[in-house]
Amino acid sequence: MLLGSQNDALLNSWLTQNLELLTVLHVLGIACFAYIVARRLTPLMRGQRDPRFDRPLARLGNVVKFWLAQWKQPRYKLAGTLHILIFAGFLVLAMRAFTVLAVGIWPDFVMPGLRGAAGEIYETLTDYAATLVFLCMIFAIARRLVFRPTRYAVPPKFGKAHTADAVFLLSLIAVLMLADSLFEAAKAAAHAQHGETGMTAALSLPWLLQAALASLPLASLARVYAAAYLLHAVVFYFLLCYRPFGIQFHVETSLFNIYFAKLDRGTIKPVRWGVGAGDLEKLPSFGVKTFEDFTWKHMLDFYSCADCGRCSENCPSNAVGRPLSPRFFTLKARDYAFRHYPMFGHDGNGQPLVGTIYSEDEIWSCTTCGACEAECPLLIEYIDKIVDLRRGLVDSGNVPQSLQKPLKALESRGNPYGKLEKKRAEWASAPEAPSAPIKILDGKRGAHTLYFVDSVTSYDARMQAIARATASILGHLQEDFGILGAAERDSGHEVRRFGEETLFAALRDHNLEAIAASGAERIVTADPHAYNALKHDYPGAPPVEHISQVIARAARSGDIQFNSLENGNDVYTYHDPCYLGRHNQVYEEPRAVLDAIPGLKRVEMPRCRDRSFCCGGGGLMLFYEPREEERMGVQRVRMAAEAGASVIVTACPFCMTNLEDAIKVAGLEGKMTAIDLAELAARQMAARDAECCGPAAEAQPLGAQGR
Repeated sequence: MLLGSQNDALLNSWLTQNLELLTVLHVLGIACFAYIVARRLTPLMRGQRDPRFDRPLARLGNVVKFWLAQWKQPRYKLAGTLHILIFAGFLVLAMRAFTVLAVGIWPDFVMPGLRGAAGEIYETLTDYAATLVFLCMIFAIARRLVFRPTRYAVPPKFGKAHTADAVFLLSLIAVLMLADSLFEAAKAAAHAQHGETGMTAALSLPWLLQAALASLPLASLARVYAAAYLLHAVVFYFLLCYRPFGIQFHVETSLFNIYFAKLDRGTIKPVRWGVGAGDLEKLPSFGVKTFEDFTWKHMLDFYSCADCGRCSENCPSNAVGRPLSPRFFTLKARDYAFRHYPMFGHDGNGQPLVGTIYSEDEIWSCTTCGACEAECPLLIEYIDKIVDLRRGLVDSGNVPQSLQKPLKALESRGNPYGKLEKKRAEWASAPEAPSAPIKILDGKRGAHTLYFVDSVTSYDARMQAIARATASILGHLQEDFGILGAAERDSGHEVRRFGEETLFAALRDHNLEAIAASGAERIVTADPHAYNALKHDYPGAPPVEHISQVIARAARSGDIQFNSLENGNDVYTYHDPCYLGRHNQVYEEPRAVLDAIPGLKRVEMPRCRDRSFCCGGGGLMLFYEPREEERMGVQRVRMAAEAGASVIVTACPFCMTNLEDAIKVAGLEGKMTAIDLAELAARQMAARDAECCGPAAEAQPLGAQGR
């Protein structure tokens, strides 16, 4: 808005008379902010390298989707809507904030392009934006003090709540909006006395303030105008410099954090970027032991946490009382950075993290399910950090007692059970196995498709039924397939995520050689953990599919048809395995298979798809003995029961193990059963064409599939 009268000159008189003071205020504000940011960047400069400058278009796409469009905010309807309104208001007000600051040095300054009609439209928008942000701040303060969600709570073991800091910052933003509106209102009231009307948007905060100021003489309006400007400038720079000390540092860092976010799901960062697998032994140390062992991007994650609590509210480890909370995992590291890299004084770097801010139980409690990462609106990464800390523990010889035996067995026998390699394929010759012999791809015989069975399905007596069902389905589809048999080793998926990188590399290299010798052109597996490893951790391996994808495609094409269920009273629900769903986005194919079975009634649990609740089997959790108040699997089967399901279907042998045990522990035997998707598909398919698929696929009651 241009001021071009004696009234304007009087309003601007204090600004022009105190030009030196205002210039000093601006210079000091910018200099202080620059110094604070430089200090906050110090640990990032000492962090490990992390190449995040690739694929700029994909990264810009993330910025547009997750930063500008606030894609994940509506997952929490009330809080998300509030945040979107505040963010939109800030975007609209950005140019006005800089305009107001510039007026202190150039009283007639107008942002280029905002003169005339465009300027009037923009000022109307900013009046409403300031009003909206002001009201949102009042509501947000009430939520922090009165209607506080449980996810804001801070258990005593994690220290004190940040309520006071949050309320203080929200109050400052409200004051900033009030100062901005008062500045505009005083200007508009002066113009009204000059015969102009409609200078502020109707029913906005500036409009209300203009009405309150209308009767003041011009001299008083000039004082209000100057005071509002000074208040706006002081609060603006104070906020700018204070946020890097508290929970709102994400206002400055979120755009960068999202731009540099991880682009590939299901992957694990290498021990050190730029260090090949063959050079691992040359490294003086593995993993993360001190804060400076984190990469610069992971340190940026710590700064970018908004302390919203969404990660911990969706974390199954936190839900069952394990000592891990992703929210405080991040906040403790951020507080460590603030303490050891202070604004003034010497840096106190180099202290061990485990034993100071983290406990060993905390680090081993994670199932690597990815629920925290799926929920975070700022794309903060957790799994790579947890794995890196585990690598550090393994490198120091700190491995949980319950994991030492399976890890040694994996090293000596290639499976966590310590069973002989020659017994890996015994399931294929059992009496209930498919009638047609299953080829062993030993280099003498080849096949187009390799069925990669993996350890739990090969050796666990109950899970071997999944292997037989998978083989029946592939046989029904007349696939030219075979297995590696004794030449197969564990995929190493859990080994890598538990920090044993060297052992994983040995398992992977052995399997890659066996896969290459088999001549297979593609791989099928019924284990999501093997699927994820073969897809992401095995460079040069043939394309891999999960059996659910194979069945869904065959059902769509008519190559597989299903008979109606004999028991139409059962209600089915599908449990999304973490490494099939969240990590690889395979959600619809398993559901398509279920929906293709005539007579099958299906319900969804409230926590499904990317909000699925982990069964507790991720990593080597089948062997780990965590401290917890209740099993994850027990909570999961109760969710299924509350949804009205009597049969819980999954597509993962780890999930099957935990869910079947959980049904017993929860006292739901006789009321609920669990079955693998491949078993269900083979059973219904076999009822139509038993002679094709062999006796393993013949129908049997769900309850008869005990361990």
